[in-house]
Amino acid sequence: MGFSFILMSGIFFAAGIYFLLRRSLLKLLFGVLFLSHAVNLILFFSAGLYKAKPAIISEGAQQLSFPYADPLSQALILTAIVIGFGMQAFFIVLIYRVYKSIGTDDVDKIRSGE
Repeated sequence: MGFSFILMSGIFFAAGIYFLLRRSLLKLLFGVLFLSHAVNLILFFSAGLYKAKPAIISEGAQQLSFPYADPLSQALILTAIVIGFGMQAFFIVLIYRVYKSIGTDDVDKIRSGE
């Protein structure tokens, strides 16, 4: 199970960097999305994968008993997903507006002003 998470995050990082090096704005967006998904996978895997009980302290106990599901990494990933969705929506609208006003999404043609 751990090897598959490592392999998938590596594939997402490689695809993200590949798409970041392309000239299209849409491919640049896909690169950022792939990188964010790779980081989410790493955060999820770093918390440990346990088939465990939720992180709730029993009545009368002073601390959690192991194993328990780590809620911090889950909260970080959920926050990153929400922020990523907002960023994705903003960039889709921005790319659409650039394409409508200039007529291309090629970064080199946008920079040169053609």
